[in-house]
Amino acid sequence: FFTLIGLFWVVSASAETDNTMVTGVVRKIDPENRKITIKHGEIKNLDMPGMTMVFRLQEKINIDSLKSGDKVLFHVEKLDGGYTITELQLAP
Repeated sequence: FFTLIGLFWVVSASAETDNTMVTGVVRKIDPENRKITIKHGEIKNLDMPGMTMVFRLQEKINIDSLKSGDKVLFHVEKLDGGYTITELQLAP
């Protein structure tokens, strides 16, 4: 007979509320599949080092004016098992 008293898991919500923008350079755009390849710096909210990778795009993201080589600022979150960009803008 076991009794577990005071066993709590504390989950930090900081990753879900961190809207830090990441810098990157567009390498490829796939508008038909709503995907974009970006060479990016560290993504702190996902504890991810800089690299080049493919991201999904939320439907609200407009990529009509983007082209390969554009410098961008973006925010990405892990949604539905994949990395999805939730905010994207051209870098100043």
